[in-house]
Amino acid sequence: MGMDELRLALRRAREMVESSETVTVYSHTDCDGITAATVLSKVLERLDMDHEVRIININEVPEVELSSDLTIFSDLGSGQRVHENLKSNSRVLILDHHPPVRKMNFTAPSGDFLEINPIFYGMDGSTHVSGGGLTYLLAREFGYRDLSWMGLLAAVGDMQNITLGKMEGLNRDILQDSVSEGQIECQSDLTIYGRHTRPLVNALSYFGDVTLPTTNNTNECIARLKNLGIPLKNGESQRKLCDLTDDEKRKLFNEIYRMMVSEVPERYHRYLPRLILGEVYELSSEERYTVFRDLSEFSTAVNACNRNSRWKLAMEIIGGDRKGKRDELEDVLRDHRTYLAVTLNEIMDEELIRDMENLQYFHAPGVNTAVVGTVAGMLLGYGDWRRPMIGLGETADGLKVSLRCSRLLAFDGIHFGSIMRRVAEKVGGSGGGHATACGAYIPSEREREFLELLDRAIKNVKVNG
Repeated sequence: MGMDELRLALRRAREMVESSETVTVYSHTDCDGITAATVLSKVLERLDMDHEVRIININEVPEVELSSDLTIFSDLGSGQRVHENLKSNSRVLILDHHPPVRKMNFTAPSGDFLEINPIFYGMDGSTHVSGGGLTYLLAREFGYRDLSWMGLLAAVGDMQNITLGKMEGLNRDILQDSVSEGQIECQSDLTIYGRHTRPLVNALSYFGDVTLPTTNNTNECIARLKNLGIPLKNGESQRKLCDLTDDEKRKLFNEIYRMMVSEVPERYHRYLPRLILGEVYELSSEERYTVFRDLSEFSTAVNACNRNSRWKLAMEIIGGDRKGKRDELEDVLRDHRTYLAVTLNEIMDEELIRDMENLQYFHAPGVNTAVVGTVAGMLLGYGDWRRPMIGLGETADGLKVSLRCSRLLAFDGIHFGSIMRRVAEKVGGSGGGHATACGAYIPSEREREFLELLDRAIKNVKVNG
């Protein structure tokens, strides 16, 4: 199994698209899913095909009616029993990278069914290719290599490069396509978030994988940067990370590394450089100091749109209307940041964070469930980086659970997405996700049982590790 078999599957997928009259695309509600949907929409537009796009949560997949000539699931579908909804005239294409519930050679009871998943071909769905990456590989079958940067954006949004600090597998091929197309500039650099948009002091103070003396402490950040001889301004303008000289970057790297060495156990020291250095990917057609230049910041803007139910805006921006939609996006981002700040303060003021042996959690009844994960990630800077932060928010059908943790725990071999899926199923829910960012939906009445099982599961993994 490998690339030859994958290419054959992609050719068959192309034939399914070309032989269709109407197409409905269902895609996931995150950067990877929204980017995947944008790629597919671009392909179908260029083929002059009648189509519509719907962005949905994973728990909505069972309700999908397969009424179009062709139904495409991107960045979801593999983990759901889509085949149970098939009718004799159903035609379904799944482009997903999450663990599948079906085997590769699954024969559908009726209809035309094709599932393309990297796991079927001996590849890692969490590091080798994302859902958006798969949709680009299909687009490439039609010759649309100019969409390659979108496949890379999807991988960045899906955090597929965090383990090694660079792209690997099929993501590497997609990166090479985008560089060859003159779209992406790739270089090794400091990977602290906010390279083009955050002033130096802010970028350093928000660093959260390990709680440092500078974390959430702007005065300490200013003092250390001055001691390093790194100016905070160019004239009247606040300097950004992308403004630093190579010598200044070396000084800042060494300073952060020294701080981390004193804060983490020795067995983690070999991983520390990966938290600070790695590949960065810039969209060369975009202006410096904008959210669109660095793909990491671009992906965050896409997620902010999604979390505010503005996925159409996100698709328009990814699709090319960045100048026309910039003001609208800025309004969304400003409102998003304000809401996050207010929510964070409320959780801290009301002391909602609770401690368990192997995790820390908060249950905030009024919080928008779309941002529970984001808030959990922000709270890591105020808690214990050695334990994941769990956020619980209330939905109409139960509880949404989101987990965030330091990348050091993933480097240590813990995959919280797999743990989350197993534990959620034990309480009648569903879940999954990445090593450092994952989630679940569970029944409200089983919250305590879920937390105790999760705490125990994390303990067992740490012991076995």
